[in-house]
Amino acid sequence: MRQHAVTLFLIGPRGSGKTTVGRLVAESLGLPFYDTDDMVMAEAGLSIADIVAAEGWPAFRARESRALAEAVARAAGPAPAHSGRALSGAVVSTGGGMVLDRQNRERMRAAGKVFYLAAPADCLYARLESQNDADRRPSLTGESPLAEITRVLAEREQLYRETAHHRLDASASPDSLARTILGLLTENREESS
Repeated sequence: MRQHAVTLFLIGPRGSGKTTVGRLVAESLGLPFYDTDDMVMAEAGLSIADIVAAEGWPAFRARESRALAEAVARAAGPAPAHSGRALSGAVVSTGGGMVLDRQNRERMRAAGKVFYLAAPADCLYARLESQNDADRRPSLTGESPLAEITRVLAEREQLYRETAHHRLDASASPDSLARTILGLLTENREESS
C-alpha cells in the first residue's frame, strides 16, 4: 500500500510557538522541517530586521512568499531513498504575516493541513519579552510591544481562522501542542481509510 505525502503548515502570530512545535512534530514524523523566516534569512544573508531596513516590508513579504513556494516544492518531492522515510512531505513553520497574501493562504490549504496556533495577546507578549529578539523581528507598527501585538492579532485573526484546518490553543506547552497535532493526524488518517 502506497503512503501519501503529509505536509503540515503552522501559522499564527509571533510568539505562538510555531518553530518549537514544528520541530517536535517533524521529529516525531521523521519529516524535514522548514522555517520560512530562516529560509528568507539564509537566502538573503541578512536578518529580518536588516532585510526590512534595506528593502522594506513589501520586499520582505515577497521573499517570504518565495520561501513558502520553495518549502512546498521540497515537501512535494519524493522522500529520498537514503532517508529511511516512508513519506514525502514536511512540516513548515511560517512567519506571522504569511497569511496576508491570498496566494499564500491558498497554497498552504491546497498543499497540506494548516494548524493555527492561537494565543491571547498577553501570552504572546510575555513570550516575546522573554525571547528578547528585537533585532531579528522589527516592529510592524511602531507602537508599544503589547499594543502592537493586540492590534496585529486583531487585524489577522480572521485570516488565520480562514486559512486553518485546525485551531489550537497555543497557551499549552509545545509538547502538548505537538501531541495534539499528531493525534489529529491519526484521526484524519483513520477517517480517510
